[in-house]
Amino acid sequence: MVRLPRVSEFSNLPFSKYQGLGNDFLLLDARTAADPEQAFGLTSERVVQLCDRRFGVGADGVILALPSQAGGELRMRIFNADGSEPEMCGNGIRCLARFLADVDGDGPGRFWQIDTLAGRIVPELLPDGTVRVDMGAPFLEPQQVPTTLPVGDAGLPQGELDLDGERFAVAAAGMGNPHVVIPVPAVEEIDLERFGPLFEHHPAFPARTNVHFVQVLSPDHLLMRVWERGAGPTLACGTGACATLVAMHSLGLCERRARLDLPGGPLQIHWDESSGRVVMDGPAEHVFDGVIPDPEAVALSRRQAAAATPIGEPAAVLAPSGPEPGPEIDCATVCTQGCIRPESCPSAEARARVEALLRGTSLDDLVSIATNSLESRTRARFDKGPGFNL
Repeated sequence: MVRLPRVSEFSNLPFSKYQGLGNDFLLLDARTAADPEQAFGLTSERVVQLCDRRFGVGADGVILALPSQAGGELRMRIFNADGSEPEMCGNGIRCLARFLADVDGDGPGRFWQIDTLAGRIVPELLPDGTVRVDMGAPFLEPQQVPTTLPVGDAGLPQGELDLDGERFAVAAAGMGNPHVVIPVPAVEEIDLERFGPLFEHHPAFPARTNVHFVQVLSPDHLLMRVWERGAGPTLACGTGACATLVAMHSLGLCERRARLDLPGGPLQIHWDESSGRVVMDGPAEHVFDGVIPDPEAVALSRRQAAAATPIGEPAAVLAPSGPEPGPEIDCATVCTQGCIRPESCPSAEARARVEALLRGTSLDDLVSIATNSLESRTRARFDKGPGFNL
């Protein structure tokens, strides 16, 4: 069970990272925060930094668990990697459900009534550890998606769009957020980096859109590639898989229940005929927990360390034996062209000890010393607890 400290105990940023079919998120628990909306000082700029895979933790988005404001058990806010805030995310809400179960110690059969910008969503933890989500009914009216495409013969927004000299037959559906679905003979032949952003920002989608190219393998088996609004190419999109099944079934290209293979793995989607609601089954897995130190505390610590050790002076100097050597010398700075005090070098004793160690120790013994040192440092770090500073 994950045991992260509550918000009130922190000036740092505790998080858990979860992934659903490779679509990964940083989960933050603000349910007990005194001021949930301001918890963790989360801004769009902060989200962008956290999601950066080279200069941050790395994620497709950040999810906040918040107290409910509309009668549900809790509320979910999700931010894309570009700092924008979408209405909903299918993979994200599965990860949130798995996170809540791990933090609170809940078992299979647990339901959560979660309020989102797309309405009330109800995930359920299944016995095999996967999560089933009642995604609600799809939105098939143009203004609900939203899109300027007109309703076509299939009963949902349809049309043909020209992009960069190519013409595509498309259909649109909403799952609380907008999606465009493009049937193609072979998804691998699509230049996603070229057409993904063109569809996302096409004038036919005033709120931008998620983009899904889909290939029919059989009536109950579809293959798709995803360009997510605000995130770019991702390994999976839960709401996108739901919208894709709805659109493809409406076009007569698949059944109401199908497996949809995404780059990160499969999802099982069912558009129930009697209720009109879409149900999604899929995995959500814990990756790791961490704590990001308070930037102000880190800056203060660095200033204190700099003040305690003036530039140009070593933090500690070995005291040589013999007569008083005079002022301390930072050998690494002033002796780059050769020792300036060979008759009384401050580091000569240390170098002599190293040379003696190298002469009197075999290569195998040196490797053993290094290995034992690494193991002891690693053990000491993990003895501090499940969280670690990044």
